[in-house]
Amino acid sequence: MVALDMLTLERVARLICDVDGPYERTGSQVERFLHRVRWPGDPQYDGSPRVSWLTEVLNSHADDAAALDRLLCRICDPLEYDGGVEAAEPIAQELNRFLAPERLTVTYVSGRPVLGQLSQNGDTPMYGPPPDLHERVRRLTVDSKAVEILMARANEASICQNNGAYALAIIGIGSFVEGLLHAVVTGRDEHVRRSGLVGRGGRKIPAERAGLELLLDYAHGQKWVQTDAKDFMDKVRDYRNFVHPRHQIKSGLVPDLDTVRLCWAPVHALLNDLESAP
Repeated sequence: MVALDMLTLERVARLICDVDGPYERTGSQVERFLHRVRWPGDPQYDGSPRVSWLTEVLNSHADDAAALDRLLCRICDPLEYDGGVEAAEPIAQELNRFLAPERLTVTYVSGRPVLGQLSQNGDTPMYGPPPDLHERVRRLTVDSKAVEILMARANEASICQNNGAYALAIIGIGSFVEGLLHAVVTGRDEHVRRSGLVGRGGRKIPAERAGLELLLDYAHGQKWVQTDAKDFMDKVRDYRNFVHPRHQIKSGLVPDLDTVRLCWAPVHALLNDLESAP
């Protein structure tokens, strides 16, 4: 779970507002920033001092791990700044200075900011299942049976990771992602439920037979998933194919713990995108 001390939240609020700094946000800009990360409660700026107002807003949902995950990543997302990565990286460094005592860090993986825990020696980001995963999946699909099965897949991937079955762990992560995207795409688009998706060459593919690549392409086309997150997820898709031993033999990869952690990282980015999409 992501849980931040009140002083850390205040420092985060100051960084977002950046009063008198190069990336200062007005009250209305702070409000729009919160809307972009789908902060709970649809906060409306009331004209009071920005930092104290924002600190209060953050404290009001300090127990919402998913919202904090989206917020912390968005602070240093290159999409937020005209200068792109060059502007975002110094902000990430400052944010990580605040997060270090919490043993958390935001790092860029394939160009996307991802929140991870710091290792015991404090210098290596570690990734596992996203925080508050069950609740986040439940919010993304109303299909209770799908939620149950998806959580079982995620839990089994974690069990494999914790017990050294790394190839099975990355296969499980890919399976979880495919199931999640299928639930989200079919849940949000009635036309897909009725008529399926269009694959390569214009061939119609029923929704129940759509694979991970096609689901990713569709979600990206709907702007539910950003380009970097889609590209980021392609490696997970490749590893998911290790369910067929011939694919692993051809690749020559022997997965280890770092491989599994790097496969969890795009899941964080994907969830943040799906939750933030209109």
